[in-house]
Amino acid sequence: QVQLVESGGGWVQTGGSLRLSCVASRNILSFHYVGWFRQAPGKQREMVGIIFNSSRLAYADSLEERFTISRDNGKNAVDLQMNSLNSEDTAVYYCHAQDSVEYWGQGTQVTVSS
Repeated sequence: QVQLVESGGGWVQTGGSLRLSCVASRNILSFHYVGWFRQAPGKQREMVGIIFNSSRLAYADSLEERFTISRDNGKNAVDLQMNSLNSEDTAVYYCHAQDSVEYWGQGTQVTVSS
């Protein structure tokens, strides 16, 4: 049973930064990709960004300037650095991985307010 465990969510002031981490229960490179999605209240879940096992990155166009994904192979972790946060970034953030099956973490809440 694959587990993806997120951490690092919480409350942050507008303009601030947060770093989320996702640790996988097996070799992070065994997945086709690992990344982050988010779901704001009343909205559909959307991709934030993903990193392929080739190390290629893909981001949502609107977030690429502020959000950065990185991977630590030794820790089987994928982090999401979020800068210049605003209220529209308030959402539950989910770690997601895929091989022949899709896997989701339990989600971590990020709240941005002044």
